[in-house]
Amino acid sequence: MDKYNIPGVTTFEYTKIVGIENIEFGTNVIIDDFVLIHAKNTIKIGNNVHIACFVSITGGAELEIADFAAISQGCRILTATDDFKNWGFGNSTLDERYRNVKRAPIFIGKFCIVGANSVVLPGVRIGEGATVGACSVVTRDLQPWGVYISNKKIGERDREGVMKTYAKYLEERNKQGYGGS
Repeated sequence: MDKYNIPGVTTFEYTKIVGIENIEFGTNVIIDDFVLIHAKNTIKIGNNVHIACFVSITGGAELEIADFAAISQGCRILTATDDFKNWGFGNSTLDERYRNVKRAPIFIGKFCIVGANSVVLPGVRIGEGATVGACSVVTRDLQPWGVYISNKKIGERDREGVMKTYAKYLEERNKQGYGGS
């Protein structure tokens, strides 16, 4: 069952999208059951993106998920959070003048993978090809093609191998008459 009937996007019975008019969808996108996307502001989801079950995307700031990215099961993409340390109440039942809300855009680059149950906080930019290990909390920008556990870089991703696979993918698509990404 394709709940939302968005061209080029597969959704399911228990996918929940609020503010769909604020979302720009690519093609060959899969948004699994039990995903919640609350789009108060612009969200761009590129081509060949998978958003796995139990992901939530909330906060009200801009978000871009570039082509060939994957957001694994249980991730939280938070474009806004309350600062609980300082003066704010941190309670969404109250007007924002009583809260200390940090709201900032998030960018998840082409070929990125965000591991299961990870949290990406407001204002983060995850560079092209970077991977985030499961159960990470990402609080700052991650450089392209790194392998990260939370904010700590633990290795380099095989950029050359990924790009060879990408070239093969494009070659096969061109043979089939599909063209670009």
